Formats: sequence, structure tokens, C-alpha cells
Amino acid sequence: MTNVISSVLLLGGALFCVLGALGMLRLPDVPSRLQAATKPQTLGLLLILSGTALQLPPSYAVGLALVALFQVLTAPVLSQFLGRAAYRTGAIDKSTLLCDDLKAVRDGSRDSGAESGSASPGA
Repeated sequence: MTNVISSVLLLGGALFCVLGALGMLRLPDVPSRLQAATKPQTLGLLLILSGTALQLPPSYAVGLALVALFQVLTAPVLSQFLGRAAYRTGAIDKSTLLCDDLKAVRDGSRDSGAESGSASPGA
């Protein structure tokens, strides 16, 4: 029974990794490609590590759990940095963005929301 579960996890993980790679090739812009590079690849790796951990002694499975934790913690951070670098170098078509929060940060006109339109209670 363990072999069947492990096989399903390994095949599912491989499928997610392949779908992420296809997304990287087929999606049109940088934000979409970043999404394809992080979400399915991370899930695919977690499934592969889980399937492998079922076949190993528990002492080795702990090491795989640390690899999984490291991947879950670093993938969003790397995606954020790559997205900012793409934005700053002009690789992102800004006309396709629905909300451009980095423009306000770059220009120094950060709008906190509390400052705009709210009157002070004593006024």
C-alpha cells in the first residue's frame, strides 16, 4: 500500500513540475511566468519529497522535510525579488497591470489610505 501511495505522489509531483515548465514556456508575460515558476513547481516538489519520504527510513525523511520547508519559505521571496527586478528593468508591460503599487513606492508618493479624505475628529 505504501508503494502505491508513494507512486501516486511521485507521479503527481512530476505532473505539476511539467505543467509549471509548460506554463513558463507558454504564458505571455513576466508576472504570469513567475506564477508558473513558483506555485506548481513548489507543489510538485512537495509531492515528490513526500513520495520519496514514504520510501525512506524516518531519519532521512526529516532531511526531506527540511528541504520542503526551505522551498516553501524561499520560493515566494525569490518570486517577489524577480518581479521587482523585472519591473525596474522595464520587462513588465505596465499597461497590463491592474494596480501599480510599485510606482507609488518608486515615486515616493506612498498613499496610506488613512491620510486621504479622513478628517480629524477635532475639526
